[in-house]
Amino acid sequence: MPTRLAAPLLLALGGAVLAAPSYAQPAAFGGPKMLIHGNYCGPGNNAPLPPIDALDAACARHDACTPEGGLPTPACNLRLKQEATLVARDPRQTRDLRAMAGFVAATATLIPSEPGPQGMPASVSAGTVPGAYAPGPERPGPGDLDEDGDAPDAE
Repeated sequence: MPTRLAAPLLLALGGAVLAAPSYAQPAAFGGPKMLIHGNYCGPGNNAPLPPIDALDAACARHDACTPEGGLPTPACNLRLKQEATLVARDPRQTRDLRAMAGFVAATATLIPSEPGPQGMPASVSAGTVPGAYAPGPERPGPGDLDEDGDAPDAE
């Protein structure tokens, strides 16, 4: 039952935070800061103040990955999602922090990013997955099959 109420409550609290007046320094593009957590999570930041916890540290790394006055790369947003997911799954963190980290992870890839060539993430393009099909000396590749649909016959 508490889990069912957590998502709407988190969204309502997030909306209240975003609607609250901000008296901090302007964020990127001259807009106001709208921090949703700590010193770095949300548009703008409170640099040079230190991050207050693991989620705030992930947001600080995301800010550092973003060029001043520009947009982050899709890789920066993906890294924020991965790091926030780790915080959300860490049983050593408070329940409130895990909930906020889950919210940040769920929305990290929705952050506008710099357009450009989209490469495959290293986790997808590097190496092979154990048990996945890969042609090798003992298994022919699809182009190595003859008209029977099997390996070429020995002559």
